[in-house]
Amino acid sequence: MSALAVQVMRFPHAADLPLPEYHSEGAAGLDLMAALPPAAPIVLAPGDRAMIPTGIAIALPPGSEGQVRPRSGLAMRHGITVLNAPGTIDADYRGEIHVILVNLGKDSFTVERGMRIAQLIVAATMQVMVCEVTSLEETSRGVRGFGSTGTIRGTKQAD
Repeated sequence: MSALAVQVMRFPHAADLPLPEYHSEGAAGLDLMAALPPAAPIVLAPGDRAMIPTGIAIALPPGSEGQVRPRSGLAMRHGITVLNAPGTIDADYRGEIHVILVNLGKDSFTVERGMRIAQLIVAATMQVMVCEVTSLEETSRGVRGFGSTGTIRGTKQAD
């Protein structure tokens, strides 16, 4: 399978950090790193959030987006996740990528320079033309939502 080329621009404050990379042959996400000043780590107390710079900007091709997602190890071990997961990087955005981290854990967590803080997935998108109508085509599901696919006629199914 051929890879899609994506241009990455590194900012001076990330000159010594590696570019995003996959850490296994079948990995879906590129690891994003914290480009904080070496002497200025950020401590996230429980419930705190912070916008962490990555030191890079990217040029995604039209018809794609970048999805910023949590790293499962940080989430499981420390309760650290991406607040707006998945965060969206539009194909026409050229600014520095930042990651909004939140501490949902019980202990303070220190984000340090070079720490892998999130994953970047590049995915295909499409734009649509919005057409207002007065009714929608009916389906067997209809208007039932929020867990309704696990019910039969409004009654919970047995597991």
